[in-house]
Amino acid sequence: MSTAKISTLLASPALKWAAGGWTFFILENLILSENRTYLITKLGDDGYHYFYGALSTTAMGTVGYAYLRKVRAAAPLLWNVGGPVPRGAMMASFALNALGLGMASQSFPKLQIPVALVNVSAEESDGGAAPSVMGPSSPQQVATATAPSRAWKVRCPFDFTDSRAQTGTNDSGTGAADIHGLDRITRHPGLWAFGILGLGNALLVPSLPQRVWLSMPLMVAWIGGAHTDSRHRRGMGGQLRPELDSVTSNVPFWAMLNGSQGNVGKALMDFGGEVKGLNAAIATGAAAMWVLRRGRGKAPAFVR
Repeated sequence: MSTAKISTLLASPALKWAAGGWTFFILENLILSENRTYLITKLGDDGYHYFYGALSTTAMGTVGYAYLRKVRAAAPLLWNVGGPVPRGAMMASFALNALGLGMASQSFPKLQIPVALVNVSAEESDGGAAPSVMGPSSPQQVATATAPSRAWKVRCPFDFTDSRAQTGTNDSGTGAADIHGLDRITRHPGLWAFGILGLGNALLVPSLPQRVWLSMPLMVAWIGGAHTDSRHRRGMGGQLRPELDSVTSNVPFWAMLNGSQGNVGKALMDFGGEVKGLNAAIATGAAAMWVLRRGRGKAPAFVR
């Protein structure tokens, strides 16, 4: 990006709108949640939540107004509005969208193909009745009669019995955290998935103020997640147990890569074994289709 474009961006009123609404949202959440106890004593529990809700609604209204009226397609531009997205930006966008959608997909029940080829014993295939054998039978005959066969079975497309992605404490009596799934990546997977998706989609638009607006949810995840952890460590509005705090992180993958979860290679392999594969595959496919569709460009739109 050229120095001229940076100067134009910094002087652009659209930039102030792009960052201002999100900054208001972050600050009001930080201030109100940090002073939660004091405000509840003054306003009461219901009054605090009404006040919190009113300010958050106002902040998000500002965010939405900024995007629709001030930021979308606003100059300065990196390429023509409606033009094709550069290949490098598309590749980076795909990686980020696949990661964000992949993280989001892991919060849903495990998907599975609704039909499967399973082993069925002779008794099951005969309606549960034992095979009738007249007279003495050889071991080969008995083995043939009871040998399992293969049959197609219809099953629910959601595997509600899969519990590998749940975090808890182990049963060793030590109280150590036994983490699984998304909790290996971050303590706030929903926030970070939203932020990463925003950043991925920011790369698909030519407007620099619009890119800033779309990237701001990443700041919400980083700052908001860190502040939530800080409050929970102090017992404000929740709990973050030290044994869980020591092996997880706010920033995605940091606890896995810095050795907090033990050997890095083993931590990555353990996580790979817990991933809901079909969920992740569908998310990756959706990310690819979205980026390819947006990357082709479309008819020129207005430019502010």
